[in-house]
Amino acid sequence: MFNANGTESAFAEQSVYASRVASKVNDYYGYKPKACVVTFGCQQNVSDSEKLKGMLVSMGYSLTEIWEQADFIIFNTCAVRGHAEDRVYGNIGKVKALKKNKPNLISAVCGCMAQQETVAEKIKKSYPYIDIVFGTQVFHRLPEFIYKRMNGSKRIFERTLDNKDIVEDIPVSRDGEFKGWLPIMYGCNNFCTYCIVPYVRGRERSREPQKIIDEAKQMIADGYKDITLLGQNVNSYGKDAEHGINFAKLLRMLNDLDGDFVIRFMTSHPKDCTIELLDTIKECKKISRHLHLPFQSGSSRILKLMNRYYDREKYLELIKNVKERIPDVSLTSDIIVGFPGETYEDFKETLSLVKEVEFSSLFTFIYSPRNNTPAALMADPVSREEKGKWFDELLKLQEEIAEKNKEKYIGKTFRVLCDGKSDNDGFLTGHTNGTVSVEFKADESILGKFVDVKINSYENAYIGTLIKN
Repeated sequence: MFNANGTESAFAEQSVYASRVASKVNDYYGYKPKACVVTFGCQQNVSDSEKLKGMLVSMGYSLTEIWEQADFIIFNTCAVRGHAEDRVYGNIGKVKALKKNKPNLISAVCGCMAQQETVAEKIKKSYPYIDIVFGTQVFHRLPEFIYKRMNGSKRIFERTLDNKDIVEDIPVSRDGEFKGWLPIMYGCNNFCTYCIVPYVRGRERSREPQKIIDEAKQMIADGYKDITLLGQNVNSYGKDAEHGINFAKLLRMLNDLDGDFVIRFMTSHPKDCTIELLDTIKECKKISRHLHLPFQSGSSRILKLMNRYYDREKYLELIKNVKERIPDVSLTSDIIVGFPGETYEDFKETLSLVKEVEFSSLFTFIYSPRNNTPAALMADPVSREEKGKWFDELLKLQEEIAEKNKEKYIGKTFRVLCDGKSDNDGFLTGHTNGTVSVEFKADESILGKFVDVKINSYENAYIGTLIKN
């Protein structure tokens, strides 16, 4: 599904390049070509890839997920964890063999990894068959890069990170039919000592409220029922702008739009989660009762080393306010295990916080050093093996909490969006307002619709019964 707002826009110059490629592309390849977009990393990367796909379609490519069929292949990369980078290098190494069979194959690497000078230099020296490498703030120039490469340009490397403007009106090819991503801001100002994001995504830049509203309206008109707002820290939306609309006010504006849909958002930083925001979630019917509040560590000492701008006490006070105002909230969080300088005593404070809060689920990671971040220079005497033991202890605790929490869902009826097919034959899947997933037997005609489901049991997943009105 594609959309574009208006003809005169910041993307107008690239639209000219897209038209030039479209008029040339069939002759260049000798047939109608296919493009493959390979995405690594977070939801923001997935959303960026939807724009890459939209641009590629506007240039005359059809889309494929099969590498061997592709005439253009692009890797949209993640730099947040070392494992993601290793996977990228392993995958781009396969392009060499593909080019032997398809000399006109154009290959590209973009995104957070490509924004780093060391990575760009490594690709330049070690992967000569990669044609185009570009960073996060110039991905809208893909039509220009392809046009130049088709016309004999040397390998292209572009890593600008000083663009303060947001390029609007880029065509989008969305992956889902019922659930979609809606970016509201880009970049980050927090500079957590372990995080590479501000260095590869730049400083915070908020989209204009009307642009967000217009895109949401189009998504609703196109049949999207589950819209997730994206930003590195959505809670700080509007702080860099003069329009006076903060995140809570933006949520109310979206909630007031006509249509039957649910609004989700991620990610939230605890330091910017206000009482106004909590009351907005409480009072607005279309906003999900799910709050993702990464606390990263239960130790105030470690939080200070992480530069998180809050301590254990402030985080627990925030959770108290959340539960008082939104009793049915589903709370999730991120935790880093084994941050440089963390002791087992610090880690036990993380365990005790998890016990106290009882999160619905957790995203847990063993610390992975990122080059050019302050934490990478800190002393880190605890072995990977020891951190692994701590990690297992955390997982075990969360499994116990999850087992206990199952009881509060069984026997209750929830309104869910039927959004997919289960691996169980004849069953569909749906998600509650609080993001709880449930499987139930139903006809596929209800896909994309809101239905009432009673949860009866838990058997590797919640199993329910469709309540017919």
